[in-house]
Amino acid sequence: MAYAIIETGGKQLRVEPGRFYDVERLPIEPEGTIDLEQVLLVQTDSQVHVGQPYVSGAVVSGTVMEHRRGPKVIVYKMRPKKKTRRKKGHRQELTRIMINEIRLNGESLGG
Repeated sequence: MAYAIIETGGKQLRVEPGRFYDVERLPIEPEGTIDLEQVLLVQTDSQVHVGQPYVSGAVVSGTVMEHRRGPKVIVYKMRPKKKTRRKKGHRQELTRIMINEIRLNGESLGG
């Protein structure tokens, strides 16, 4: 089973073909395709390819399923004995992508 570690939205994700992941909002319409070239590591059945910092020739391709919003996070600030209270909420904008395949030097490793 092949997997890759990619970098997107300032975060690193371990991805496998055939699974979907929520990443930071990407400027691509739903049902559009995306090629992620910032691949840090590729694991095949028999080998490990580690990049410095990225693996040359490695591409992870996927399809944008939908744009969504994450769970609500409540931020509550209070100053004791001053009757000062502030309550804010935040929902992160996310993009759900389905990983179709991992390619290394043009050869498909999965998907």
